[in-house]
Amino acid sequence: MSGLRERKKQATREALMSAALRLTLERGLANVRNEDIAAEAGVSPRTFSNYFSSKYEALAARHTDRAAHQAAALRARPPGEPLWQALTEATVQAWELHTGPEARAPEQDRLAATRLLVDEPGLQAEALKLAQSSQRELAVAVAERTGTDAGRDLYPHLVAGTVTTAVQVAVGHWLYADPPIPLVPLLRDALRRLAAGLPDPSTQGDT
Repeated sequence: MSGLRERKKQATREALMSAALRLTLERGLANVRNEDIAAEAGVSPRTFSNYFSSKYEALAARHTDRAAHQAAALRARPPGEPLWQALTEATVQAWELHTGPEARAPEQDRLAATRLLVDEPGLQAEALKLAQSSQRELAVAVAERTGTDAGRDLYPHLVAGTVTTAVQVAVGHWLYADPPIPLVPLLRDALRRLAAGLPDPSTQGDT
């Protein structure tokens, strides 16, 4: 029974997140209220408030889910797999849940709407808060894999912070690419370069 209840709760949460994104892309964030999101998802405003404190939190919550999936995926990678390969595959797996297959480029109009969305100050503040929490969660998973101590050692936090920044840079590049390009190859490229120590492209013929 508890498993069924948890699945229903997760389904409601997912419906609210999807409704928040759909309405925001259609109307603009300023024209969406918490009550609108609840109605779109087929629940009451009170139910919305049981899951999220604001429309900003509902929109940014997918980042929380993605980060949790990334950490869980890293823990599930084969023990003997090199760290950066495991990090790359865990990161790609988490993002593919929301962007689709590697070869799929986003539609231009959806990209334009997403750019407007990520520029919203209120959403940026919420995303920053969640990014800090997600980075700590990834650092714990890295520490477990490398035999370091997330409460004492710098290494797992350096790795988590570097991965987080690389993903942010790749996503920013993806948002403004013209013509649109798939995100996953950018993520793989960014993490590949990190694993190689960011070699100087002027000496390697890289770009």
